[in-house]
Amino acid sequence: MLVVAKAPVPGRVKTRLCPPAGPEQAAWIAAAALLDTIEVVSAVPDVVPVLALEGELSAAVGSGPIVEALDGWTVLAQRGRDLSERLAAAHADAADRYPGSAVLQIGMDTPQVTVAMLTEALDRLGGGVPAVLGPAHDGGWWALGLCEPEHAEVLCGVPMSRSDTADRTLAALHGRDLAVGILPSLSDVDNMADAVAVAAAVPDGRFAAAVRAVVAPEVSTAPLGAVPTVPAADRPAAAPRLAAW
Repeated sequence: MLVVAKAPVPGRVKTRLCPPAGPEQAAWIAAAALLDTIEVVSAVPDVVPVLALEGELSAAVGSGPIVEALDGWTVLAQRGRDLSERLAAAHADAADRYPGSAVLQIGMDTPQVTVAMLTEALDRLGGGVPAVLGPAHDGGWWALGLCEPEHAEVLCGVPMSRSDTADRTLAALHGRDLAVGILPSLSDVDNMADAVAVAAAVPDGRFAAAVRAVVAPEVSTAPLGAVPTVPAADRPAAAPRLAAW
């Protein structure tokens, strides 16, 4: 299991959450998403968990809990000039570290992912499907699994963060004559509207708590669902405290 993530450093992560979040609040939301994702991946049976990280955790908010949660994980530095190259390199580096293994890769933008979802994807890879792809609602994708991780090099020719990224990725995989199993579609977190919607799906997680610390009463008509708006008097001025996690 490969998680590709950015260190939650203020001003360098989740900047599209600003406004309404400030840079530090956005970083705390990112840290919460990463922690929730690490927790889920750690609970998946019979996998080797790997994190491909961009940036330094020493400069990140929530670094202590993140480092603690990564106990037993393999942590690799990302490499590459852009996202597509970094994704392809992360697959290659994980495969180099654990030769002969299939790789299922996700990001830190879908903290609503569950053990059952990941287990299903791994079962499909183990059952003979050479590739699986999890489309995102915005046209990107949230998961890519490959029985032969070297095929991830096709990502270097796919533009990322576009409304047709998933379609282009699927076409690139088909160009390698790979049958691709399609996973359930999920929302990833690009902006605050996404964050609010995802928080509603996982109201009891760290991610939802971090989003609640930012969302103001005047925007409480957003689809928060079970996630209550935090009254202005109760919201922290900057970031949610670790004690709340």
